[in-house]
Amino acid sequence: MEWSFHSAEQLAAALKAGEVTSVDLTDEAIARIDRHDPVINAICVPDFDRARAAAHRADEARARGEDRPLLGIPVTVKESYDIAGLPTTWGLPPHRDHLPTEDAVQVSRLKAAGAVILGKTNVPLGLQDLQSFNEIYGATNNPWDHERTPGGSSGGSAAALAAGFGALSIGSDIAGSLRTPAHFCGVYAHKPTLGLAATRGMTVPPGPALPVELDLAVVGPMARTARDLTLLLDVMAGPDPLTFGIAHTVALPPARHERLADFRVLVLDEHPLVPTGSAVRAGVKRVTDALLAGGTHVERQSPLLPDLTEAAALYAQLLFSGSVARFPFTPREPDPTETALDAALRHGPTLSHHEWLEANHRRELHRHRWRQLFAEFDAVVCPITPTPAFPHDHEPDPGNRRLDIDGELVPYWDQLVWAGVATMPGLPATAIPAGRSPEGLRVGVQVIGPMFEDRTPLRLAELLEREIGGFQAPENAAAVIKA
Repeated sequence: MEWSFHSAEQLAAALKAGEVTSVDLTDEAIARIDRHDPVINAICVPDFDRARAAAHRADEARARGEDRPLLGIPVTVKESYDIAGLPTTWGLPPHRDHLPTEDAVQVSRLKAAGAVILGKTNVPLGLQDLQSFNEIYGATNNPWDHERTPGGSSGGSAAALAAGFGALSIGSDIAGSLRTPAHFCGVYAHKPTLGLAATRGMTVPPGPALPVELDLAVVGPMARTARDLTLLLDVMAGPDPLTFGIAHTVALPPARHERLADFRVLVLDEHPLVPTGSAVRAGVKRVTDALLAGGTHVERQSPLLPDLTEAAALYAQLLFSGSVARFPFTPREPDPTETALDAALRHGPTLSHHEWLEANHRRELHRHRWRQLFAEFDAVVCPITPTPAFPHDHEPDPGNRRLDIDGELVPYWDQLVWAGVATMPGLPATAIPAGRSPEGLRVGVQVIGPMFEDRTPLRLAELLEREIGGFQAPENAAAVIKA
């Protein structure tokens, strides 16, 4: 039997039933990577010898009667996570030889849960792009169309999942870096509530890996089913033990509802600052139709929704003020034709501490507004980006790139506004497959939920998967299974 596209939940059941061993699963995954990754280039740092050893230990543990959440299941890890003995570069050439001596918190949690780590997945330079290419490891291709990007910055992880290279992966998200690759590659991802999962060891090289509280950025799970997202989130959730001095878990509240008919959902498909492409709009409609068919109370507008224009500008300020703390930048001169979003993008890197505190205060006002909205609704469904996966564009200055939205060219960074809807206030958001474009590209949407109620959008994602289907293997991947 071919196991490459089975879910982690299915693999766990098969392992428990003795239908397969972890060594078998790991050998199959490695063989598949060896055959097909030269074209996709998702696995930038393989760790096959240690994976085989871990699989052997997992089989021995199971023979002793042990049972852990991910025992014996092959997974991958985004390159930006520290794994002792493997390079962590973030795609930055000066750090190509940086070898951490300690695992990131989330890597330690994967190992403690029994996962078999196959290797690390590719990222963009400094994790600062919606594509995944860098001078060290090259470009990762979308398994659905090799001429297009799988997204970024967790693009290698999404491509690996879509190509059948492991059942799960872990990534990170500050500007849609979990959700955009999931959308482009037809897989699932969950951006947790800000602060829910410890981030130590997901650190710009050369470190040190400290238990700092990141602004906007989170780490989270990626998978091929909604239920697998919940399985992996339960492994990842919880603060850094260095913060509390002891291991500490988080008891998330249950989902608000268990049936589609009980949910109240606000659906958005238009943003005041950027058009929504027809393929993405069709994906939102497909989800909306499924909600309505299931008896969900659906609204398409609400006076409680925070101002999306103000939110986008505020998000740009916070995002770019934080990015320049770690990476160099070149200030840009004001442009008399620039929009409010352009001005926020330009001014963000030069915010004073006083200005940042004022921006943070405005963020709290938006969070209060979201709390009021989620008293009336359980979730918000909206796009992740305005288009499906776009062709590779390696223009060195992203400010010179343009995104084609049904023939209309818009500035490259404008597509971030949908990611910022959830990121700026720190809300949880689950990316789910929602169909295909006319060209056969995958299209996803995000389901946004209330803070620390991550199980609500995850449950809604699971219910929608039953109604509209979920992950499908790319036709070229399905063909090469038999090769």
